[in-house]
Amino acid sequence: LPYVPRVPTVALLGKVTATTFALEKPCCIFDGHANASDSVWLAVAFANASATFRNPLSRADVPPYNQLPTAHSYMTLETAVAAYACSAPSPAVLRVGGNTACRDQGRHDPCNGPLPSPGPYRVKFLLMGCHGPKAETWWSDPILLQRAVSLDTIDLVPTHRGSAVVVIASILASLGTVLATAVLGALGAKLWGALCHRDLGTNAFAHRSYRTHHIPPALPQPLPLSCDCSPPGLGCFALRPPAPCHRN
Repeated sequence: LPYVPRVPTVALLGKVTATTFALEKPCCIFDGHANASDSVWLAVAFANASATFRNPLSRADVPPYNQLPTAHSYMTLETAVAAYACSAPSPAVLRVGGNTACRDQGRHDPCNGPLPSPGPYRVKFLLMGCHGPKAETWWSDPILLQRAVSLDTIDLVPTHRGSAVVVIASILASLGTVLATAVLGALGAKLWGALCHRDLGTNAFAHRSYRTHHIPPALPQPLPLSCDCSPPGLGCFALRPPAPCHRN
């Protein structure tokens, strides 16, 4: 069949992990080639062993999952052909290696267990009926899984920093100190100016001087002459405030 299985091109969480990978569902591929009693399998093989894979003649000959380390291939995801019809409402993504429950059972039942190594792997879909294979797709391109990082390669203590990083960190720390000092100084000056302005406003009147040194001192004024009622010829003396003189 003119179909090549592939990993989805859209963004998908966990599309390829260390033990699993996702595949696009081959909808409408088997229509016109299958009966209602047929089933679709997924053949999984190491990339370098896909060329020597032989399709099983019956379900009893299907290579099981637990023989992958020695046979370099297995078959899984046995599904009724109706699930791949154009009108099927099932999810459009399949996950290879997503069943951890059947990993240690040791039975020959189809198992979709976790993949034991990064691979790479190739996969193809195989349509099987009561009398053996009926149709198949092309093999996929090699699919390489994620590699787990060894704990020995993780530097838990970052002691190998370059000198440039240390210099940049020192400069940033110095700039932070200078900036903090400048901000505190500006706030202190503003607060001090506000206090001084308040004190001048309340005590300015008390400290002002009103000396009138430009005004000459007042000289004593002479008393006005008063005519006393004395005998004629004696004249007037300044003995008392002026009063009207009455002569007889």
